[in-house]
Amino acid sequence: MKQVSSVLFVCMGNICRSPTAEAVLRMKAKQSGLELEIDSAGTLAYHQGESPDPRSVAAGERRGFSFKGMKARQVIDEDFAHFDLILAADVQNIRELQSRCPEQYLDKIKLMLSHCEEGEEPSAQVLEVPDPYYGKGDGFERVLDLLESSCEQLIRQIKC
Repeated sequence: MKQVSSVLFVCMGNICRSPTAEAVLRMKAKQSGLELEIDSAGTLAYHQGESPDPRSVAAGERRGFSFKGMKARQVIDEDFAHFDLILAADVQNIRELQSRCPEQYLDKIKLMLSHCEEGEEPSAQVLEVPDPYYGKGDGFERVLDLLESSCEQLIRQIKC
């Protein structure tokens, strides 16, 4: 993996998946001694200025992750040049990002789970981080499971 010093996580509203990924990577990077600029944003501005979903926060805090100071924001054009890696939760958000991204930065956009190695959780069958927003509440734990594994693998790849 080319030199990565900044990562932007992106989902639709920036209140569930992307702030959870931000919280997870912040803690995992700190634990591994890796200095990264980490942020999150949404492809839509629907929740702009709002705190992360309380269900995401509750699930994350039970595992020791902090969402302190996070507020939803929309992806801005400057993000494409600024961040080394832009990781989208799902294909719908990848398509939205690609439609807005200048051509020279398209290679920065990937799925959050795309760097996972075959045979490791998340498995090859899981390509997208499922949106837990409209679920019964149990989806937030699954999102954390996927993101914890994914972020650990991302850190290993960045450090190589």
